[in-house]
Amino acid sequence: MSDSTNGAANGASSTNGSAVVMEKFTYDDAIVRKFMIATFLWGLIAFLAGLFIAAQLALPALNFDIPWLTFGRLRPLHTNAAIFAFGGNAIFTAVYYSVQRLCRARMYSDLLSNLHFWGWQAIIVAAAVTLPLGYTQGKEYAELEWPIDIAIAVVWAGIFGANLLGTLIKRRERHIYVAIWFYIASWLTVCVLHIFNSLVVVAGPLKSYSVYAGVQDAFIQWWYGHNAVAFFLTTPFLGMMYYFLPKAANRPVFSYKLSIVHFWSLVFIYIWAGPHHLHYTSLPAWASTLGMLFSVMLWMPSWGGMINGLLTLRGAWHRVATDPVLKFFVVGITFYGMSTFEGPMLSVKSVNALSHYTDWTIGHVHAGTLGWNGFMTFGMIYFLLPRLFQTNLWSVRLATAHFWVGMLGIIMYWLSMYGAGVTQGLMWRAFDETGSLAYPDFVETVTRLIPMYWIRFAGGGLFVLGVLFMGVNMLMTWLSRPPKYDEPVHEAPKLDPVYKPAPAYRSDLENVVGLGRKFDEFTHLGWHRKWEARPVKFTVWVLVAVAVASLFEAIPTWLVEANRPTIATVKPYTPLELLGRDIYVAEGCYVCHSQMVRPMRHETERYGEYSKPGEFVYDHPFQWGSRRIGPDLHRIGGARNHLWHWQHFENPRQISAGSIMPGYPWLLEQDLDFGQAASRVRAMSFLGVPYDADAVLTAEDLARAQASQIAEEITIQGGPDAESIETKKALALIAYLQRLGTDIMAAPDAEDAEQEPED
Repeated sequence: MSDSTNGAANGASSTNGSAVVMEKFTYDDAIVRKFMIATFLWGLIAFLAGLFIAAQLALPALNFDIPWLTFGRLRPLHTNAAIFAFGGNAIFTAVYYSVQRLCRARMYSDLLSNLHFWGWQAIIVAAAVTLPLGYTQGKEYAELEWPIDIAIAVVWAGIFGANLLGTLIKRRERHIYVAIWFYIASWLTVCVLHIFNSLVVVAGPLKSYSVYAGVQDAFIQWWYGHNAVAFFLTTPFLGMMYYFLPKAANRPVFSYKLSIVHFWSLVFIYIWAGPHHLHYTSLPAWASTLGMLFSVMLWMPSWGGMINGLLTLRGAWHRVATDPVLKFFVVGITFYGMSTFEGPMLSVKSVNALSHYTDWTIGHVHAGTLGWNGFMTFGMIYFLLPRLFQTNLWSVRLATAHFWVGMLGIIMYWLSMYGAGVTQGLMWRAFDETGSLAYPDFVETVTRLIPMYWIRFAGGGLFVLGVLFMGVNMLMTWLSRPPKYDEPVHEAPKLDPVYKPAPAYRSDLENVVGLGRKFDEFTHLGWHRKWEARPVKFTVWVLVAVAVASLFEAIPTWLVEANRPTIATVKPYTPLELLGRDIYVAEGCYVCHSQMVRPMRHETERYGEYSKPGEFVYDHPFQWGSRRIGPDLHRIGGARNHLWHWQHFENPRQISAGSIMPGYPWLLEQDLDFGQAASRVRAMSFLGVPYDADAVLTAEDLARAQASQIAEEITIQGGPDAESIETKKALALIAYLQRLGTDIMAAPDAEDAEQEPED
């Protein structure tokens, strides 16, 4: 039975005795084809970028001393391309194909569909240009600058949202199917996350500062960051699972009740979990503990979804051996189950103390994205290719080869990163028999990981090879398409505007998915059936669930005075230090270095005094990082002289043998635009940073004076002549690094003498 099966048992027929009004319509598969092809092309680019930066960690010479090819600039490009270009286009492919069939209606507007497609591709191109050039907000998964953020809001919240909701309103199927629940939650929650995390003060055409600072910014960022994974890389792909898996297996979803429990518990619980990314940091302990508790609870609904997916294959498991589509779906769902077990485990404080900042997290993330998102997307594409191109798949054997090669690649990747992460964590915390750090030099841990980085590179290469197999299959299938696509005309009764709830019968699922199975359990869930018949009301309840969870976490963090401490000796950055911080962000230093010394013996022994919340009150945005490829930098100020930093930028291996840090020789050659100092200080003043009244007027002069002083000290220390370097960018970055972590060691000013420093 096809998706367009007619039937009146769902309430589509008239309830007032009048004749049923039948309507004819066609589906817009052209837009689905566009998004599917974009998914492959951007996915290949994202995976190749990831493969390249993986090689850079094993062979740093591949940075080539070129600014836009360094790891720090390309890593955000890779993550954004994988999430928003590959993952985003995959989501839209699934939504535009399945929603039309589940609603028995063409998308609300062909114009909106095409504006959505081209607008999203333009956003991706803008990201691909700006990130390598160093235009970034410096917030993980939210790096894109303010003009692109506005474009995302317009395309996602406005155009996509209007098209999705418009289609639901004009649908011909009374009850919205489970896949659509997840699409609604994804669209709505990403709107909320993106808008509130992207609030900034503009400091230039492609420069802005977050309205949040320090602890609050970290909290908001990981409220966004974790839930971007939840509502961009999880819920829409669950919608994909709930539609495409039953269609491919020709079996109904195992349990309607379980799908309801899965959906609502996931939507409500997931939003609380973000703070577990900030264990043992300057975030209040109650917030990270709350995040941990809800993260552990996430295991239950997540595995409920996995079980619902796998048990849908009851009676069809014999087909998995021969059908590559089902192979990809089964392994994809299995990776979902594995990731949603490992994720809660990593959120437990005792485990997180070892895993955080290590490559274990990288392995976990990639097992989820490559195994869950990647394989679900590949399965969907193989399912759609013969239907969208209206011909047979060119090679089932090549699709099967893609599956095995890709799976081997993921396993090699995950195991190598797991080994690397555990190695890092144990070496960082190791003490010898005298009570001293066993590996005091950070680079000792780096050199131990190089073989594992090569294994990771090999695994990534196999995964990319599988994607190339799929590309060949797509191309050859496309070449065998008919001269003109057939557009079947479907017919269904117009939806009666008057809805009278009635007991649900087998025909409900039959009309929607075209599969055979009796669902007596429907009769006990009338309240939810009523919500399914009213998509606007359903959307409102999703918003309530998301808002309640978010506000319960955010309000105490903002209102309780103890969560906003200050330290008398912590002062705003000087104009030159502020410009240096902008360079630090632009070069992507935060993707390799943290600025958060945790209150653990092995960290305080290695880096110094643990970090205090009040030290970050002027950090817009925060720079605590999430990974340590290099050492923590929060106490780097004063630890090395200026010349050491100058030479370190020129050639890190000249200073530290075995370092995998790229060189930054252009910072020693390019002149700093001192004229930007005034606009930067002005923007910070607007955010409440207490600069003196004349700070904006004298910002450029102050910056030049401090740069000249640093240049003279470099000359005295044996470096190049001061006059030849006093305008270079490296001086601003040195000024910023030398300031880090030093304020709490300073003596308080006279006017602050009565204020007690933070404990």
